[in-house]
Amino acid sequence: MLKEKVEELLKEAFEERPDLFLIDFKMGSGNEIKVIIDGDDGVMLSDCMFFSRAVEHNLDREEFDFSIEVLSAGASSPLNSPRQFIKNIGRDIQIVDRDKRTETGLLTVADEEGVTIIWKAREPKPVGKGKVTVEKEWTLKYEDIKQAKVVVKFN
Repeated sequence: MLKEKVEELLKEAFEERPDLFLIDFKMGSGNEIKVIIDGDDGVMLSDCMFFSRAVEHNLDREEFDFSIEVLSAGASSPLNSPRQFIKNIGRDIQIVDRDKRTETGLLTVADEEGVTIIWKAREPKPVGKGKVTVEKEWTLKYEDIKQAKVVVKFN
C-alpha cells in the first residue's frame, strides 16, 4: 500500500515539474524509498528536495515508518531512457550492444526509436600500405542496447 501511495505522489510531483523525469524508484525492506531523477537541464539539490518533500509531507508517519532518499542520476550512471539520450546529443557516449560489441563515439541522433553515434577509426588502405582515417557510424534501436554511458572527460 505504501508503494502505491508513493508512486501516486511522485506522479503528481512530476506533473508539476515536466522538465524532470524518473529514472528509478525502489522500495527496500523496512520501507526505504529510493528515487533517482534526471532532468532535461540537469538536476539541482532543490529539485531533489522538492521530490523528497512531495512524498514526505504527504505521508502519515503514524501510519508508515519510512525513510526517503532522492538522488540525481550521476555522471557515470547508465543511460536508461530515450529522454536521457536526447539530452546528451553532442556528447561522447560508450555503447555496449546485446552482442557485446562496444563502441565509443559522438551521439549525433537520439529520438524515440534509437540512437546514432559516429567516431573516427584507422583502417588499412584499400590499396597499398599504411592506414587511412575513416568516419564510422552506428545506429541502434534502444532494445539492442545493453548499456550506454556518457564518457566523462577531464581536460
